Amino acid sequence: MFCSQCQETAQNTGCVVRGVCGKSPEVANYQDLLIYVMKGLAKVNQCLRSCGKGSDQVDLFIMNGLFMTITNANFDKKRFSQEIKAGLALRDALKKEAVNCKTSCDFLSHDAMTWTASTEEEMETKAKSVGILSTPDEDIRALRQLLVLGIKGMAAYTEHAYNLKHVDKDIFDFMQMALASTLSPNQSKDELLGLVMKCGEYGVKTMALLDKANTSTYGNPEITKVNIGVKNRPAILISGHDLKDLDELLAQAEPEGVDVYTHSEMLPAHYYPYFKKYKNLAGNYGNAWHRQTKEFETFNGPILFTTNCIVPPRPDSTYSDRIYTTGSTGFDGFPHIADRLNDKPKDFSQIIAHAKRCKAPEAIENGEIIGGFAHNQVIALADKVVEAVKSGAIRKFVVMAGCDGRMKSREYYTEFAQNLPKDTIILTAGCAKYRYNKLQLGDIGGIPRVLDAGQCNDSYSLAVIALKLKEVFGLDDVNKLPIVYNIAWYEQKAVLVLLALLSLGVKNIHLGPTLPGFLSPNVAKILVESFGIGSISTVDEDLKSMIG
Repeated sequence: MFCSQCQETAQNTGCVVRGVCGKSPEVANYQDLLIYVMKGLAKVNQCLRSCGKGSDQVDLFIMNGLFMTITNANFDKKRFSQEIKAGLALRDALKKEAVNCKTSCDFLSHDAMTWTASTEEEMETKAKSVGILSTPDEDIRALRQLLVLGIKGMAAYTEHAYNLKHVDKDIFDFMQMALASTLSPNQSKDELLGLVMKCGEYGVKTMALLDKANTSTYGNPEITKVNIGVKNRPAILISGHDLKDLDELLAQAEPEGVDVYTHSEMLPAHYYPYFKKYKNLAGNYGNAWHRQTKEFETFNGPILFTTNCIVPPRPDSTYSDRIYTTGSTGFDGFPHIADRLNDKPKDFSQIIAHAKRCKAPEAIENGEIIGGFAHNQVIALADKVVEAVKSGAIRKFVVMAGCDGRMKSREYYTEFAQNLPKDTIILTAGCAKYRYNKLQLGDIGGIPRVLDAGQCNDSYSLAVIALKLKEVFGLDDVNKLPIVYNIAWYEQKAVLVLLALLSLGVKNIHLGPTLPGFLSPNVAKILVESFGIGSISTVDEDLKSMIG
């Protein structure tokens, strides 16, 4: 195996024995093989589209397949084997259909469109030869990796929007075009760099689509205080990002007397007006995803993973028999709740019945945290914010969005937040907020010093806020705003957010705890020279350079 897609990859170069995330070499290789199969499938579908016969089935297959390969989403080798076989069958069926197309498509032009397998052994052998390192040129490899990781993040956000019946065919087309392009033996660095930047543009488009899907379905997030203690009823803990799953779970659990607590990235669900109708939405339990191995022990009830962020339980854990997966997630031995059929809700009766047999959660903290500062809410406060900036009460906004992780070096972000001058405001989205959202940092004229916009995909809100402030202040460049960027990254959705910000013209972003290990020195140099991307150093040095 060789995997370098997350920030914690071994020695910031690549995992070669076992994933730091916990995935086995076999699963890592099967993920590489599924990506390879999807590249061939995308190329065939491009051919069909050229004669007006593109397949919607391919759109969904590639969206789901990309999401399955995101860090910490799926560890189930059997599921990947099934997907690989399904992808090959779909590809070959479409090739037969494409024979009648009056195009110059050549299905013998690349192994990804002709290779097939009938046994697990054949798949395992093939998987070892189609991974990242199969591209010998390190710069081409780095740019292809940057592009593929960006569209993995795009697929995740697209799926959430799709579940709420919001679809943009152009996004599906771009994902497939980008995948298929990496099969070209003559792909140049300039061509790839152009596709990477185009990926950022489509990232903005994708996050705008999801923002519309969420707000038109659940209302605009509003300032909300969220309980972080517990109640005395049996409960389910729901993790991940999929609001549709939460909605259906709450509706089915309410008449059964079962409470539901959000975990990690599901916290922002509390900010949407729609979810406040559910009396069994009891609060938020715990912190960022990587602390689950301790916090799940005391929850006592079953846990539902709706998207990525699974940490394999330790052998001595007491909760491994209480975990369920759904959607693109999976883990060998965990019960999996099937997808929706014919527009009917998922059936959560099994996990609800399990919850009723369990004790109520044990408290690990008490009190409340405040959030709900997405773009609509902040723009409603625009006059107050502008006046605070003009008066000098607010000197700078500091975007500290992104992901959290296990590395001790991430304590930097807590220390940075604690040491920010009291005339600064933190704008955040994503699970990075758990490094500082429970600190008592006070407010500025009634404006909390930590403004939480929501999940990682809600980083779009931070871009909208910046563009609105640019308009209000009459500036011609977003980089002239009193905003600095100190972003933590972990996995592929953060890669897409970064590319989206770059496409909007944002420069001088500090990225940490490390720059991506999959970047070659030359590609890293391009990002530094073109966009001012920088790494973090010490808290004191970065405070001086960013705040002054």
